[in-house]
Amino acid sequence: MIEFRRVSKSFGAQKVLDDVSLVIPKGQTTVIIGPSGTGKSVFIKLLVGLLKPDAGQILVDGQDITTLAETDLFEVRKKFGMLFQDGALFDSMTVEENIAFPLEQHTRKTAQEIKEVVQRKLSQVGLPGAAKKFPGELSGGMRKRVGIARALALEPAVVLFDEPNSGLDPVMSDAIDKLILQMQRELGLTFVVISHDLEGTFQIADRIAMLYKSKLIADGEARAIRHSDNPILQQFFSRSADGPIQVV
Repeated sequence: MIEFRRVSKSFGAQKVLDDVSLVIPKGQTTVIIGPSGTGKSVFIKLLVGLLKPDAGQILVDGQDITTLAETDLFEVRKKFGMLFQDGALFDSMTVEENIAFPLEQHTRKTAQEIKEVVQRKLSQVGLPGAAKKFPGELSGGMRKRVGIARALALEPAVVLFDEPNSGLDPVMSDAIDKLILQMQRELGLTFVVISHDLEGTFQIADRIAMLYKSKLIADGEARAIRHSDNPILQQFFSRSADGPIQVV
């Protein structure tokens, strides 16, 4: 579905990604992990064409997006849905209007058809009665679920999750993880998740890739990565300040 081929990206003298090659399989959940500042957010921006790499290729369905003009990139971006860290809902709009927004912008559906899609997506995320509420009336977990509903509104092939558990308590984090797992199994989409939450990672991931010091140091099935003897992985998974990952 997605392939990074020897991708590098720097900002001035700071190299953020260095010769990164990674295949993200279709219909699976791949979780990208790593310490703060290792390029995970840049990875997402490169994937949707918001940034261009300094070197390498990024293929989406076999098409190298690094060579596309902005108008063609716009079409590729329609394949992606995105859940932002804070949900990124419009506070002045109701839940229904937030989910309807991409449908109004990018489809020719009638108002009734849009309303039916909104209700269907709200039911999928367990919020069938929330359509008329405003984001300020929702809990953090509910806002995340509305964000997921909006990310799914255009029936994307790929859904990107940027720290889906950020700001949530452990109980709500588990609920969001279970929802992500359920959605992936029901819809069979390709999910790419940026996460620091290790419990959630092991619950939802088919594959795990770890970035460290601008390099991809590990990539494989979740079970194999979890039991790797790589000292960097072991330290990260044990949540220890002692080891090769330096605390600064």
